Amino acid sequence: MSEAAKIALRPYLPADAPVLAALFRASVAELTGEDYDEEQQEAWMAAADDEAAFGTRLAGLLTVVALRGSEPVGFVALKDNEHIELLYVRPDAAGTGVGAALAGAVEALAKARGKTALTVDASDTALGFFQHRGYEAQRRNMVPRADTWLGNTSMKKTLGEGR
Repeated sequence: MSEAAKIALRPYLPADAPVLAALFRASVAELTGEDYDEEQQEAWMAAADDEAAFGTRLAGLLTVVALRGSEPVGFVALKDNEHIELLYVRPDAAGTGVGAALAGAVEALAKARGKTALTVDASDTALGFFQHRGYEAQRRNMVPRADTWLGNTSMKKTLGEGR
């Protein structure tokens, strides 16, 4: 059985907030170092410092959690059935199909809900992942976080095409 076949998906539960906040921080800290400096990473990770607020944010979006066994290994949050707001994978699960399973799930959900395209503001680290899935760059952005700026790229995928 492949690694991807061992992934189960389920809806977000309020009890997930602390685990997903830790997963989010670990993902930023361990996976983005080639693209963002320490000050940028710290500012980015601060979004999960208030776990209750982070949980409220996830609850307000269509959030799907990826599990291996009973352990959360990633999550994706979809806004308005058409924008991937968050997609994070635990560092030890990166490259094992978790991100692809999560992206595939929200792409299918968006299409089933009548959307013809999906957008994402991809970090420099995630840019190649989304390009590989058929997302096309639309524009470059600089986003303020604390006292620093983070670069990302707005991307769009027409649903029903490609992967």
